[in-house]
Amino acid sequence: MISRQICNSLLLALAAFIWGIAFVAQRKGGDIVGPYTFNCLRSFIGALVLLPVIRFRDAKGANHPEHRPVSGNRRDLLLGGISCGVMLCLATNAQQLGMYYGTTAGKAGFLTACYILLVPILGLFLYRKSTSSRTCPWNVWLAVGIALIGLYFLCISGRLAIQPSDLVVLTCALVFAVHILTVEHFSPRVDRVRMSCLQFAVCGLLTAIPMIFLETGFSLGSLRSWASTLTSLDAWIPLLYAGVLSCGVAYTLQIIGQNGLNSTIASLVMSLESVFSALAGWAILKERLTGREITGCVLIFFAILLAQISFKKSPQNSSAL
Repeated sequence: MISRQICNSLLLALAAFIWGIAFVAQRKGGDIVGPYTFNCLRSFIGALVLLPVIRFRDAKGANHPEHRPVSGNRRDLLLGGISCGVMLCLATNAQQLGMYYGTTAGKAGFLTACYILLVPILGLFLYRKSTSSRTCPWNVWLAVGIALIGLYFLCISGRLAIQPSDLVVLTCALVFAVHILTVEHFSPRVDRVRMSCLQFAVCGLLTAIPMIFLETGFSLGSLRSWASTLTSLDAWIPLLYAGVLSCGVAYTLQIIGQNGLNSTIASLVMSLESVFSALAGWAILKERLTGREITGCVLIFFAILLAQISFKKSPQNSSAL
């Protein structure tokens, strides 16, 4: 029988697969409609997609009380949704802006995935009453180091030169780490689909502020120019992918999959988005994977497998000593 940790890890791996392909959609869609418009619209699409899901789950729970979703404390739901929404707004906009101003998709994937190192470090300094321990086993720390080396091989082809836009993306890694810890804190307490829907609504509302002031403008001419960018099918295909799948599906899978899972292990599994991004480019865009990139993929997969292994002594063995 598959353990809960493996099952949740598979959910996070599916989320990483969706996010990996989404890097292409983000780069293309952001260039067409603008970074803030792209993030605002995809967030609202993500929230709208989850509304019928919530209604269906509520109806199912009404007919079958044993399947009724946990509603949790309303205060925790609001606090969790708003907190996750603020963190998601800051992180996704920093990532989108970094790519908009010149950071390549590969480098953005590497810098963003640096949250796998930040999550356990932040966990050491933050007191969290959660299902995971504040300290990580030695194999998890080793897995983090191996994964970082793998990410470097996968995403960076030459010398790692940091540009101003790269620093913006690196900032998003820190905020994503806080987002992961926030999800870990609230997900066991509330209805996780509701919290996911709320975080997208908050993210969309906050992103609408810079969108209005910096992209749509207030004159009739600027509004027409902005609206004309939304008439293109090339704009809506990335928007729908990022809104329905990357937001509505993948981030919800993250909230569900992180429930009861060590946050450091969760961050390692989600770093697979860089691997899937490279594999998608090879399979869909016919891009060639170099030996260096294949080595990076293998190292990341090995690191995730290493992090899943428990080296703790069983109670029977410890009592016998």
